[in-house]
Amino acid sequence: MPITPDVLWLNVSPALKRFNSRLAIKLSQKTRIGQWEYSQTLDEPNSFTIALALLDQYLQSCDHPIHLIGHGASGLLGLLYARQHPENVKSLTLLSVGVAPAIDWQTYYYEQIYHLKCCRSMLMTQIAYDLLDCRSYHHIQAMVKVLEQDLLTSLSLHTLLKQVSIPSGGVTVPLFIGCGGNDPVISPNLFYGWQNWLKEGDRHWLCHQGKHFFHHDYPDLLMEQIEDFWISLSVPTTHTALTMLSHSFSS
Repeated sequence: MPITPDVLWLNVSPALKRFNSRLAIKLSQKTRIGQWEYSQTLDEPNSFTIALALLDQYLQSCDHPIHLIGHGASGLLGLLYARQHPENVKSLTLLSVGVAPAIDWQTYYYEQIYHLKCCRSMLMTQIAYDLLDCRSYHHIQAMVKVLEQDLLTSLSLHTLLKQVSIPSGGVTVPLFIGCGGNDPVISPNLFYGWQNWLKEGDRHWLCHQGKHFFHHDYPDLLMEQIEDFWISLSVPTTHTALTMLSHSFSS
């Protein structure tokens, strides 16, 4: 019988999966963690409906509520699910998700297209530098390729012609919000705007040095915050990680 994880990392952006690995592997040393992935085909509409239904199908099969984690659009999926089915969610951890939750790096990309008068290659190079702590030209160019792939394969609500909004609001389950202090996508207003929706026991943490993918650049700092959050909720821990984790995050 498959082992039900205590923590489920949501991923609707296959190209960005690599940025989850450092933190996920560290967390796996503390608790059982699994990964749930959804890959959208080019023929599908920009909608979370199918992904939400498939996620619900999986969580309904689990024998206990699970802690959900998601970054960006993947965090939005977790937020929408927790609003609809809080009985299946032990807690929700949102990384780089602002109080206007539909805003992701792709909305930033489309905004820059309108405002910056430069070629696409220069634009993508600048955005790669803005989003990640890139230390070399080679690193930046590798990041550009990742972002280009994400534009084609991720489950995002946005296109060049239309950007979609989702109503602000919290959830009834325990909530952890983490963002980077130097993130051009999630502005300070989008981060601190969560304060109007936090309940007693919820956590609100800013990684001052971090950019949009701060969980990749500063996994140790973030792990301490999440672990303390889980401890406050009396999360059982174990040093035995799911075997599927090492395969999922090794690439």
